[in-house]
Order: sequence, then structure tokens, then C-alpha cells
Amino acid sequence: MCADWLFFSHYTDFLPFFASVFHHLPFEVSTDWYYPALLLFLCLLFFSGLLIVSLLFRYSRFHELQGILISLIFFGLGFLVTNHSLHCTDFPFSGVEQTYKAVIVRNPELKERSIMCRSVVTGEFKANSLNGSSRKSVFLLYFPKDSVSLGLRRGDQLLVHTRLVPPTNNGNPDEFDYVRYLIRRGGSGTAYVAAGHWSVLRHELAHTMQQRALGCRESVERLYRDLGFSGNRLAVLSALTVGDKDELSDEIRETYSISGASHVLALSGLHVGLLYALFLFFVRPLWKRHSFFKPLSLLLLIVALWAFALFTGLSPSVVRSVIMFSLLAVSCLQSGRQLSLNTLALTALLMLIYNPLWIFDVGFQLSFSAVASILLIQPKLYHLVAVKQRFLRYIWGLATLSVAAQIGTAPLTIFYFSRFPVHFLLTGLWLIPLVTLILYSAVLMLLLTPFPLLQHPFAQVVNLLIDSQNHLLYGVSRLPFASINALSLDAFEVFLLYLFLLLLFRGFAKRTFRSVCCFLLCLLILVSYDVALDFKTAPRRSIVFYNCRNCPAIHCLTGANRSWLVCADTVPDVSRMSRMLSRHWNRMQLSKPEVIAGVGDYSASMLSVHHQLLTYGNKTICLLNSNCWRTSASSRPLSIDYLYVSKGYTGRLTDLKSVFLIHAVVLDSSLSAYRTRKLEAECLRLDIPYTVLTESGALSIDV
Repeated sequence: MCADWLFFSHYTDFLPFFASVFHHLPFEVSTDWYYPALLLFLCLLFFSGLLIVSLLFRYSRFHELQGILISLIFFGLGFLVTNHSLHCTDFPFSGVEQTYKAVIVRNPELKERSIMCRSVVTGEFKANSLNGSSRKSVFLLYFPKDSVSLGLRRGDQLLVHTRLVPPTNNGNPDEFDYVRYLIRRGGSGTAYVAAGHWSVLRHELAHTMQQRALGCRESVERLYRDLGFSGNRLAVLSALTVGDKDELSDEIRETYSISGASHVLALSGLHVGLLYALFLFFVRPLWKRHSFFKPLSLLLLIVALWAFALFTGLSPSVVRSVIMFSLLAVSCLQSGRQLSLNTLALTALLMLIYNPLWIFDVGFQLSFSAVASILLIQPKLYHLVAVKQRFLRYIWGLATLSVAAQIGTAPLTIFYFSRFPVHFLLTGLWLIPLVTLILYSAVLMLLLTPFPLLQHPFAQVVNLLIDSQNHLLYGVSRLPFASINALSLDAFEVFLLYLFLLLLFRGFAKRTFRSVCCFLLCLLILVSYDVALDFKTAPRRSIVFYNCRNCPAIHCLTGANRSWLVCADTVPDVSRMSRMLSRHWNRMQLSKPEVIAGVGDYSASMLSVHHQLLTYGNKTICLLNSNCWRTSASSRPLSIDYLYVSKGYTGRLTDLKSVFLIHAVVLDSSLSAYRTRKLEAECLRLDIPYTVLTESGALSIDV
């Protein structure tokens, strides 16, 4: 034991030396990443040594070892590069307002109360001089929605005076991790720019390939508007052809999601594959008649695919599909199977070399899992039944394709969206032919741009096709049991499910005793983990204060699936809280909470509400959102466990001393920053324990 400790102490003495080496690397490494990176670097050296040894000894037993070592080396290198990319978003926040120079790199997005502009901060002003920065940090700048800010556009160079802040989460359980989401998309933070605190210096022309691509997409959408497309028709057409989903309404998103057609709105392999088939239809006759035209025609096909990717803004899903079909076109030069898992793996490798953070993109994960599942499972399903009639064989092919894709994407779909569409097979049978018609018609409509007399009537045909698709999907979404909602999976369950599917596939392929034992063991682990997780996340009798702006409410949970949501306001924004916490409530298998207004009277077996006083179990809480108690007085103050202060109360805590004996204070997120600071100072002066939900997140109390 003493010898081991001495070895470890000597090892740690060398760590600062290795850490100093990282300072001389050609890229910046965060200080909290030195030692994990060093450890991984040493592991990569060890794996590389084993690989060299296995290559020197050419024995058949080393073949599997070589594959494992190569996979580990690539995984380690990917981990290092990905961590470096994540740390590139680090920014030295000052915490005070300063003047910055920024450039808007995306079209401004209209929010409920503001305008959001994705911008790159290129420098800051200090001592009346601009200090440029080599670090091009991306920030989300929010402007008040007025006539001046509505004129902002992509390429505007701005001078803003604001305080840049890092992204923060609300701290509610199982909530969407906004910090991780923003960092993985290359963002460093956010800022609110008040009216009059910014000015436009000049307008920059697009320089980067991404900006030029977005400009092409805007031109196509402008043409759609000129042809009379609007509303849901314009939104669906833009999503299908150029991948812009910003105009999609919540109603149309919900309709497509319930019917199992959301993948159609995400421009990816289906759309690129249809265009690939269309281009191939025109160029194939050239090389069938003259074989020396084949390389040239395939090159033209690849150029056409990348031109389409440029028009769609070079989104990750389209780039992935275009790379894959470009490799497929190159493989046409040789005989044999053209599309395989190796093609898919090479596509992923090329994409992640360009941008390692694409691995966290939901569309990237769904598209690759769908294609991998189709390559592995669809041929097996297709050959289960021998169909001789041509039309029925086509229907059977579509059905097996839909089933294979759903099997591959089901774990991720449940993990991200907590929903599984039941009628996906019914939707897929007619949706793919209809989408094919819409896409080919849209291409023909764009080609008719030089002939407006023909283009405008043809636009009505596209309108009719889009209306038919929307109405059919709306009908499917209204069928009984259209989707299974309130599903919940965690990341480890998703991993176990995919491992089980792989082992199950291997079991059917090999049909050996070992294969059967492997997938049965995996199934046992999956079921055991799910049971343990259900036991751990089972609701217990408690009171929860959530950090949900504009919805001051208290969640009272029982030990079963019943619960109450006692709101401080008469008309709370419960829908916002439901969207924010649906994942957590699904995990606990809770039924929809019963909403109770705190200003009324309510009584149940364990809960009672009377004049903004909530009693649940052994706890008494006052929901303070008005000044009704300020003028009250009592000879015997009422003892309350928690004073829940939300927007609407303008007095001080000392005004309530003659009414309540306060043991603790909870400050809701609906309070302004100024009111929160004043009440905090008063709690410190009165020596009352307090909790600020905007800082600490949700507060749970067992009763």
C-alpha cells in the first residue's frame, strides 16, 4: 500500500510538467481539462502500441483485436477533438455592461416578446479603442420587439452596449438542458440589448459558405411568397424543399408528430434520395449508350446534389445525406453492393472531422440510426414473405422500410420526444408517394421560373398537393390511439435498448446458443434496470416549488400518481409549466395534475386551500401574490412554514409580522430582479431562511 502511494505521488508530481506542455499546443485547452486529456492521451499511446504489436504478429486471432484497438483509438481521438470544440465556446465574462462589436450571422427570429439574433462578437471597446478578438464567440442577442429592431437582418454589423452572460438552466428536475444545448451548437452565452443601446455600423456581405447558402435559401423562399404560398402551405413547402422549419406552426408540428410524419419535415435522406433518383433517371441513359460518359455524368450528379445542399443552407442532415449519396454515386463505378454500413460509417467520419459537435445533433442521431436500421433489418423483413405481384411487392417494400426505420429510431424518439406514433405504417404507405410528387413538382415549378405564365398555374398544383397531405395527416392524427404519450427513457436505457436490438439481430443471424444467451442477458439487465429506476423515481409525498416564470404554483404530490397544482394566480400559465416538466412527470408516471386556484377554497383528504393559505400534510404555506394581508393584524400570529412570495406583492416582510410567524421564505421567479434583491436583504436582516428559485432551481420538501 505504501509503495502504491509513493508511485501515485511521483506520478502526480509529473502532472504539472505535462500540463505545461499543453500550453504549447496550437490550440487552447481549458485548465479543468488537462488531466483527463493527459490520461486519455496516455491510453491512446497504449492502444497504439498494442495495435502495432498485433500487426507485427500476423495471426488470425489478432484480427478482432486489431478492429477493437482501431475503434478505441478513433473513439479516443474523437473524444479529444470534441472536448476541444466544446471548450472553444469558453468566454471570459466580466459580469458588467460593456460595449461590443458584433455581426448578425443568421436571420433574426421573432419570439413572443423579443427578437433573437444569432451573432458573433468580434471585439470589445476599452478605453475608447476597439480590441479585436481572434476568438469568434457566438451569442444570442435579444432585442425588444419594436419598429427599429424589426429592420435587423443577417450581415448587419452592430455596436451593442450590454452585459454578456453565460447560459443558465432553470434547475427543474429532468428539464431540457439549455446550457448543454447551446454550447453543443457553438454558442457561448446570451444577452439582452435594451432599446437605444445599440446601433448598426454597416451591412456586411456574406463571406462564409454557410452565409452564402442561407442567402440562396432566402431567395427560394422569396420566390415561394411571390408565387402565392403562405401560412401552413409555405411552411410545409419550405421545410420539404429547403429545410426551413421556422414558419411551422405548433398545430402543424403536432399533427405531423402524432401521425408519425415528423421526419418528412426534417430535410434528410428521403428528400435527397428522391432527388438522387430523379437526377439518375436523366443521366443513366447517357452511360448506357456510351459507357465513357459514366464518370462525367456521375460527376454532374454529385455537383447537382451539392448545389441542392447549398440551397438548403448546408444543414447537418442534408450534408450527411449528400455525402452518403455522393459516395453511392462514386461506388456506381464498380460492381457489387453500393450502399453498406461502411459507406454510412465513412459518411459519419467525414462529417465529424468537419464538425465534431454534429454528433450531439438530434437529426444526426436519428438519421444515422434510421439508415443503419434499414440496412440491417429491412432486407431480412423484405425476404420473410415472397410477393410476386409487382404492386403488392412495392407496398410490401414500403411497409418493411417504415418498420425498419421505426425500430432503429424508436429509442431515440421516446428519449427526446416522449412519444411513439402508432399509425406510422398507415402514414408511410401513402406519405412517401405524396412527398415524392410534391418534391418533383416543386423542382419542376422552380425550373419554370423563366416562364411565369406556366409557373403560376403550376404553383396551384403544388398548393393542392400540400393541402391534401396536410388534411390526410390531420385525419390520421385524429384516429383512436394515434400515439402513445407520456413515455420516458433515460440515456442508459437507450443504450441498453440499442445493445439489445444489435444482440437480437445477431441472434437471428447466427442462431447459436451463445448469441441467444447474450441478448437474453441484455434483456434481463434492461428489465432489472427499468424496475430499479421506477422504484427510485416513484413519487413520494412532497411539496415542490418550481422555477417557472409567470406560473407561480406549488405542486403537492402524493405517494401515488395523483397530485395537485395549487396556483397563486387565478389564471396561471399552466401550459408553460406542463411543457417544461412533462418529462419529469412522465418519469414519475404522474397523471395530469389537478389545477387549483389559491384564491378560492378547496378541500381534499390531505389538502386544503383557504384564503391563499395551503395546508398539506404537516406544512402550512401562504401564497402571497397581493397586498391583502398588509393591513391585517392579529393578537396571535399564525405560524406558517413557508411564505411563498410571487409577483403582485409590493410590501415588505415586516408588514406581515403582526399576521404571520414566518419560518422560511421562498421567492418566486416571477419577481423582478430589483424586488428579489430587496426581499433578500430583508430576510437577512430579519434572520429568516430564504430560497431564491431563480438561483437555486426547484425546491422539494418532504411532508
